[in-house]
Amino acid sequence: MIKKIFSVFRRDLKVNTRDFMALFLIVIPVIFALAINLIAPGINDTTVKLAMLDGENEEQVEYLEDFANVELFDNVEDIIERVERRDQVVAILPDGDEYYIMTQGNESEDTVDYAKLLKTYYEHDRQIEDTTTVLKSFERTVPPLKKLWINVMIMFTSILGGMLIAINIVEEKMDNTVSAMNVTPISRKGWIIGKAMIGMLMPLLGCYAMVLITGFSYINFLQLTIMVVLATLMSVIIGFIQGINNDDIMSAAASTKMLFFPLIASIAAIEFMAEKWQPFFWWSPFYWIYKGNDLVLSDIGKWPLLLLYAGIVLVITVAIYFFLAPKIRKGLEH
Repeated sequence: MIKKIFSVFRRDLKVNTRDFMALFLIVIPVIFALAINLIAPGINDTTVKLAMLDGENEEQVEYLEDFANVELFDNVEDIIERVERRDQVVAILPDGDEYYIMTQGNESEDTVDYAKLLKTYYEHDRQIEDTTTVLKSFERTVPPLKKLWINVMIMFTSILGGMLIAINIVEEKMDNTVSAMNVTPISRKGWIIGKAMIGMLMPLLGCYAMVLITGFSYINFLQLTIMVVLATLMSVIIGFIQGINNDDIMSAAASTKMLFFPLIASIAAIEFMAEKWQPFFWWSPFYWIYKGNDLVLSDIGKWPLLLLYAGIVLVITVAIYFFLAPKIRKGLEH
């Protein structure tokens, strides 16, 4: 029995490495991870940008680079052109023995004030060692924006597992091998398990790759595995339904993407809505998965709370399965 299940899994794996759509779904987590590394700011990064003349005062440039993103230009005309763009860039330019600050006029007050402070601190030779300020991290050990993106991508990747199953089933229907399953030695349950393996394994490997590439290697991988497996279980169920009910790959993939609506709604509720509105989203498993992933990625996840979230997701997933199981069985009989 186990050998037959793995035969189904190996068949799907072989087919997916030759199909562009399936191959894209497999490698997309790595692409996302590399993109997040490129654009996500560090926890101590600043978004203030300064424009200065190249080679005019290297000591000042070196000082300011510790506190802001400094862009160097060959002449004042290029600096003016840069300041006049739509983003917020403040220029610090020489005027004889003094320096003045050039702005476009639409910069935020905080950005301009920050540039003024940096200019003043440099002129008075203020160093980091001179400060008496004490920084409190509030248990923030990773950049909040980067953690949010990785959390979203983990949930997104779990849905791709269901999409992959839907694509594989549609391909088998096109090859008339689904109906043949009823007269082959492998049982229907074994065939379903074999099909589900590819949809479970690929998101799990993709999520491992994402967290390692983006620098979250210190997290508890057992906790991550639990949340990813539970997130993927539901998408696998939906993947079977959509694969059975659709006759072409694009329709199956598009139908599975309907899961993105509750996913986005759950994330928006947690990030943007007040606590009093949160109970309206407790029905969504993505709501609890997002909260669980946030604990894992923050490396502050306590097992009792994490298992509570996991238990809620499991209950919702089992309810969805019992609701859809008759449709899956009926679809496999045809």
